[in-house]
Amino acid sequence: MTKNYLLVKEKFSIETTTFNNEDFDGFKFKPLNRVKYDGIVVNEMILIKPSFIEKVLKKKIKRKLESYLQYIISIIDNEEDSDITGLRSALNDLTRYKDIVNYRYQKYLDEKYINLLLKKMALLEHELKLKIIHYKEPKKEVKVEENNHRRRR
Repeated sequence: MTKNYLLVKEKFSIETTTFNNEDFDGFKFKPLNRVKYDGIVVNEMILIKPSFIEKVLKKKIKRKLESYLQYIISIIDNEEDSDITGLRSALNDLTRYKDIVNYRYQKYLDEKYINLLLKKMALLEHELKLKIIHYKEPKKEVKVEENNHRRRR
C-alpha cells in the first residue's frame, strides 16, 4: 500500500497529511530523481498553484525547444553526415511534441503563449521539411580500377 502525503509549510514547521490523489486538480508529473537521496523518494508530484504550474511548464517547454533547435541546427550545418531517417525522426518528434503542447498544456498556459509556441514549432517544422525535400544522397566515391592488359604480339 502506498501512502500519499501533502506537505504544507506553515511559518517554520512542516506538516504531513495523507490525502487522495483525486481530491486535487492540477498538473501531474514525475520528477527525474537524478540525485541519490536518503530521504523520501518522490515518484509523482501534483502542482496546484496556477502561477507555479505556468512557471514550471514554461521552463520545461523552453528547455525542450532549445534542444530541438540545437539538433536541427546541427543537422543543417553538417550536411555530409545527415541522413534522411534522422531528419524524419526529428520531424516526427517535433510534431509529437507540438501535439503535446497544444492539447496537454493548453489548460495551464495562456492562449497567447501557446500560439507563440506553435508558431516557433511550425517554423522548426518548416525548416525540417525543406531539408527533407532538398535532401541529396551523399556521393560515394567509386574506385576506378585500371585494367592492365598486356598486348599479345
